[in-house]
Amino acid sequence: MKELPGIYHIDLFSIGTYLTIPKALRVSNRIMDTTQPKTEEDHILYLKVAIHEAKRCTPVPTAFCVGCVIVAFPEEDIPGVGSEEFIIGTGYSREIPGNTHAEANALHNARILATLPTAPAALTAEVIEKLLATATVYTTLEPCSVRTSGLAPCTQALLDAKIKKCYIGAAEPPDFVNCEGARLLKEGGVEVYWVPEVAEECLRVARTGQ
Repeated sequence: MKELPGIYHIDLFSIGTYLTIPKALRVSNRIMDTTQPKTEEDHILYLKVAIHEAKRCTPVPTAFCVGCVIVAFPEEDIPGVGSEEFIIGTGYSREIPGNTHAEANALHNARILATLPTAPAALTAEVIEKLLATATVYTTLEPCSVRTSGLAPCTQALLDAKIKKCYIGAAEPPDFVNCEGARLLKEGGVEVYWVPEVAEECLRVARTGQ
């Protein structure tokens, strides 16, 4: 498996998440030749970043620790951003107060980019929504399809954002609810892929504190 190269580009997209990634796990926002098909190792690389996000969770006995990375694929050159793929958002469970989930937090963090003073003028809220509609999600655990808290499930949030693809590290164990996130995403037109090479690590991190 290839090493994680480069460093994060945080000049435009410095939400704060990228600043705390240890050197051993830093990767560039633009780490792959976008003219070539993605390889299995490419997807594992992005999931490794998602695993790092999951490790940032505050453990609780009643919920999993999950990490998520959203990678955008611009369909045209965006001034100040470019036309190559880049990480548009990251998130982890309970990052935002209110028993929040990783995928919803990653979407939120992507959407607030337009409000940052360092963001290019062309990166408007409308452009971000268009970018999300090109995006691939990498999440350590299957997106939730039901919330015991009554909050909206992440599966619906991803469908509403018109995400194109979702790579999942591991299925959600039936500890708390019966999750049908992968099935619902597929039914909603999202391409869903499982990455068994990282499943064991994703589950171990997910159950931290339990």
